[in-house]
Amino acid sequence: MSDMLTPETLAGSLLDIGAVLLRPEKPFVWASGWHSPIYCDNRRILSSPSLRSAVGEAFAALIARKYPDAEVVAGVATGAIAVGVLAADRLGKPFAYVRPKPKDHGTGSQIEGVLPAGAKVVVVEDLISTGMSSLAAVDALRKAGATVLGMTAIFTYGFDLAAERFAESKVALDTLSNYHALIAEARTRGLVDEAQADILRAWRRSPAEWGQNPCV
Repeated sequence: MSDMLTPETLAGSLLDIGAVLLRPEKPFVWASGWHSPIYCDNRRILSSPSLRSAVGEAFAALIARKYPDAEVVAGVATGAIAVGVLAADRLGKPFAYVRPKPKDHGTGSQIEGVLPAGAKVVVVEDLISTGMSSLAAVDALRKAGATVLGMTAIFTYGFDLAAERFAESKVALDTLSNYHALIAEARTRGLVDEAQADILRAWRRSPAEWGQNPCV
């Protein structure tokens, strides 16, 4: 199945399982306060055995192709822990994960698992929005002495702000699917009409400003 997991087919699968909801006329509100016509919950992949397996295989194939020297796969807690384990298992690599911040008990660790000094690491993430939390995990790994080769993720909204942050941090990013593929697939399926697709495209270009006037 992973051979057929293109950005479009994965976007279609995310729509099929309800991982992505599109609601241009009744926006969701994110924790940041942004209004959004889309909600993405990739954790639903874990409840779909065939898609879960395909995503794990796709991550493994991507990492093997782009980062053959990778020694450790690291997931960003909590959304990417399970899919990161799937990829690491298929590659026969050690796995670790990065907490948002050091825990306030026990060892106070932020990185869980074994991370050898100087290890070459590929980071797995489930969703890229502004890039802040994903790059915070990269910073934690670098501070621990790891060499971060790059990051892979299931889905990205493709915000310019995120692209700028990844470029500034010198982190290569590859994703299995993306916002453009999602909107194209939703349009092909008739889930949104052209006017709604225009709303979705406008939001992606200026999500913070669009939040002030969600009918734009």
